[in-house]
Amino acid sequence: MERGRHEHYEPGEGCLTRLVRIPVRIVVLVVVVPLRMIWDVLAACGRALNRTVLAPVGRGIAWLATRVADATLWLGKALFVWPWVALWRYVLAPAGRGIAVAVTFLARYLVIVPLSFLVRYLVIVPVTFLVRYLIVVPAVWLYAHVLTPLGHGLRWLARALGAAVAFLVRYLLVVPVTFLVRYLLVVPAKWLYAYVLTPLGRAVAWLVRGIGAAVAWLARGVATVVAALVRWILVVPAVALWRHVLLPVGRALAAAVTVVVREITEALGHCWRAAGFVSRAVGRFLGRLLRWTVVEPCRWAYRTVLTPLGHGLRDGIWRPVRHILRETGRATRRALTAARESARQTRKELRRALFGAPEKPAPAAVPPPRREPGATAARTLGKTSGRDLPPPTQG
Repeated sequence: MERGRHEHYEPGEGCLTRLVRIPVRIVVLVVVVPLRMIWDVLAACGRALNRTVLAPVGRGIAWLATRVADATLWLGKALFVWPWVALWRYVLAPAGRGIAVAVTFLARYLVIVPLSFLVRYLVIVPVTFLVRYLIVVPAVWLYAHVLTPLGHGLRWLARALGAAVAFLVRYLLVVPVTFLVRYLLVVPAKWLYAYVLTPLGRAVAWLVRGIGAAVAWLARGVATVVAALVRWILVVPAVALWRHVLLPVGRALAAAVTVVVREITEALGHCWRAAGFVSRAVGRFLGRLLRWTVVEPCRWAYRTVLTPLGHGLRDGIWRPVRHILRETGRATRRALTAARESARQTRKELRRALFGAPEKPAPAAVPPPRREPGATAARTLGKTSGRDLPPPTQG
């Protein structure tokens, strides 16, 4: 009792939740862990396959398809478009334009111009002359001198006859008929409506209103009885069944289904995350196993065996051999240069011995450089200036 008294559930949980949670999580964990590991392996393989195979192959196929499409398009244009375009542009279009110009010229000056001349001077001009002087001129004279006066007279006669007929119809027919209709039909009809039909209509309306009120009262009573019967026979039992039976059962089923679905969903989430942890741990274990079984021995062998061996080969064999080869190359280049220079000097000596030394061109005369006029030397102790000379003698 004490245990049951102190035991409590989290909000929204109950005994059904506790009953469903553990088995569902165990089953889901057993099912999901292998699936998650398989999924991780497949995802890693898929990424590696996509990175190493599918993406390069796809790019290659796309490049090849692009090149094939370009080549096919160019070949199609070269075979089916450009020849027809050239044929149309340089053969058919000029030929068609020339033929059209020739046909137009011939049709105009051999057919249209002669026909128009013949039609104009053999048909149109004579027919116009005949129509004018045989039809138009007589018709104008007849209209002006015969039909116009006759029409004016007929119009005056028609106006007079119309006025007389209108007067006779008005005073011999319209006025008497109007009088008879008014005093034989309208006045009796007004009296009949005012003193007979109006009271009769009011009585009929009162009777109809009474009958309608009685029928409405009877219909309301029948509707009330039917509504009461429907309520107590159908509605009240249905509401009671829904409220006291179906609704509690539905709530219980909904709660149970909600709990089961929620627990399954949460179990799937937890198990998926747990499977991720397990998969990551397995992956790390396999990675470390691969590292300590393959990578570390290879690195140790590279560091302790291959690197010293490579350094020894480099320092003991490769560098001396490279130095010897470099010096040999330099000596060979110097020897070839000296041999080339000796051959050049030998050819020069043979040419001089056979044909003599080439004559040196005479040096061109170089004119003396132009100098500025020198200034008068200054007077010294042993010289005299021009002012100290004696004047010239006369005669």
